[in-house]
Amino acid sequence: METDTAEFDFLVVGSGSGLDVASAAVNRGQSVAVVEKGPLGGTCLNRGCIPSKKLLYHAEVRRTIERADEFGINAEVTGVDFAEIVREVNEDVSGSSDSIYNGVQASEQHTLFEGECRFVDDRTVELVDGPDAGARARADTVLIAAGTRPAIPPIDGIDAVDYLTSRDALQLETPPDHLVIVGGGFIAAELAHFFGTFGSDVSIVGRRRYLLPESDEDSAAALTERYDERFDVHTGYEAVAASQSGEDVTIEARPYPPAWDDPSAHDPVAVTGDTVLVAAGRQPNSDTLNLGATGVETDEFGFIETDEYLRTTADGIWALGDIVGEYLLKHNANHEARAVVRNLFGDEPEPVDYTAMPFAVFSSPEVAGVGAREQTLREADREYATRTYRYEDTARGQAMHAEGFVKVVAEPDGELLGCHIVGPEASNLIEEVVVAMTAGTGSVWDIRESVHIHPALSEVVDRAFAGQFTRHGGTHEHHHQHGHEQQQSHDHEH
Repeated sequence: METDTAEFDFLVVGSGSGLDVASAAVNRGQSVAVVEKGPLGGTCLNRGCIPSKKLLYHAEVRRTIERADEFGINAEVTGVDFAEIVREVNEDVSGSSDSIYNGVQASEQHTLFEGECRFVDDRTVELVDGPDAGARARADTVLIAAGTRPAIPPIDGIDAVDYLTSRDALQLETPPDHLVIVGGGFIAAELAHFFGTFGSDVSIVGRRRYLLPESDEDSAAALTERYDERFDVHTGYEAVAASQSGEDVTIEARPYPPAWDDPSAHDPVAVTGDTVLVAAGRQPNSDTLNLGATGVETDEFGFIETDEYLRTTADGIWALGDIVGEYLLKHNANHEARAVVRNLFGDEPEPVDYTAMPFAVFSSPEVAGVGAREQTLREADREYATRTYRYEDTARGQAMHAEGFVKVVAEPDGELLGCHIVGPEASNLIEEVVVAMTAGTGSVWDIRESVHIHPALSEVVDRAFAGQFTRHGGTHEHHHQHGHEQQQSHDHEH
């Protein structure tokens, strides 16, 4: 006997940013089905940005205390209740997820289906496990917002050793003695900082030449240099084998050819620790959804193909967030959710605008960026101009004993292409550049002609936009003063 199928106006798979679209549907009087296999709130709330940044702030506090002697203040850390810190953060996260769950359950227009689902046709899903296993739901409009999960690279023997993913690492109640991290991206950089601050020896094995390879090369090089001073860093190495002996896990790695001019000049390495964290990227959950029963197509990596409005290749099915793969960032998923609401319920569809999508890494130092990377422009043989200004050349930066820089990338005529920041509060300082690229004229003058508080840290952004830029590309490089001549700020004005 065939299972009855519940009918809805709107169905969303995943309870992260997809819930924003579900709420918009409810506000328009629609009946809504939400399918979720885990805690409500998605990756960001439960196993991503929220718990990690809460934990990282504790690391920031400890680092501040440890640096107090630089400012003539005698202070020391006499103890850390690490387990209590982790428990408190995870309890906060669980409470937030429970609040979302209770809100959905209390709503007469939401119906929650708990468990993992598979598509049985274009707009019908069946729950295949969990509390609601066997239930079917169908809707006029479907949104796939099912996210990603940690990717496990093809390392020989990895399945036979005890390893952690980022989700597991965020719940550890004791810092490892020696943490070996496979991967060199955002998650690797943040968790190396966190566990290193609380006493772990840290080794990092990353395939690319620098850590944070998706950032601007100068930012990546600066972070890699700082991490080399704190940790055992092996960039340009690919993990190829894993083995375990008692409590010890060993990762064997060999030079990764794309990272080196001459890979044969570098010997293989082996790193042993008591804990291994695999932080080698994310893979989309599309392979769990039986998309073959639908007209939804994916790319070679499994990310769902959409048009510029976030419509998939199947009528009535939309997608957003990490499973689309444009940017694996929560604020991007929120941005896409607003676009789906606009395009689904508005009169005229509008393409999603990704031109000023920022990122931030809460490492030490912080790294943030928006827009074009210099290496991309260089590889495309584009003409462009850059200017870099250092934190320590501002009054506030000096007072903070800060190191770092703001780097601006622009067209030779002054059109703003991007900005990259390494240093304290980078995640906040990048925002005025995002606003300028989004809401302003999109030129360096949006920043240059705005008054900046003296002597606030934002002056490092102001100074990066003022004065001479260095022009690159073509047959030569030269210095170029954008716009009208103006006196350059005094580097050490107080």
